Amino acid sequence: MKNKDDLKVMFKEAGILIAITLIAGILLGYVNELTKEPIAKQKKLQIENACKTVMADASTFDEKEYVCDEATAAKLGENRIKSGKVYEAKSESGDLLGYVIETTSPEGYGGDIVLYTGIDMEGTVKAVSILSISETAGLGMNAESVLVPQFKDKNAERFTYTKNGATSDSEIDAISGATITTKAFTNAVNGALDVFRGLTGGESVE
Repeated sequence: MKNKDDLKVMFKEAGILIAITLIAGILLGYVNELTKEPIAKQKKLQIENACKTVMADASTFDEKEYVCDEATAAKLGENRIKSGKVYEAKSESGDLLGYVIETTSPEGYGGDIVLYTGIDMEGTVKAVSILSISETAGLGMNAESVLVPQFKDKNAERFTYTKNGATSDSEIDAISGATITTKAFTNAVNGALDVFRGLTGGESVE
């Protein structure tokens, strides 16, 4: 009799656990559906703002299908840079002003650094916007205030970073105490330049 009672209790408890699991699954699915659209809208707004930030003169941004050619892919691969979305930045009259290029460096101190870089048709970096970064507070997280402004309106074949004070447009002052972040950030911008050259028929710089 005791064994039967024990079995009844066990089955009852198992049934309760299954019911709880099913209800939790249904609730999670409901919450996911409820938040999916707002999250997507927020992401879209973030991208739109980033495009506007890096190509302020443009009126529209049309996503362009783009696959890296072998030379560009090889150049990106040297620094483990991943290319992402590409947008054609156009004027009100539809003239192509340049491109907004998404690149990701996985070698930040805290993980991926995702940038949007605006480059005009002369190859000038108009501006850089950080889409995602998780560096150390007070060090790598200073990229917004220290690194971003240094790339504005710079035309260079390739950027390098220095700890001794920049002496040319192609040099970027490293964040004090955050060389890893600086290197990853600079490589991501250089990756955008490589993609730009692939888009415009130019050659990647050695």
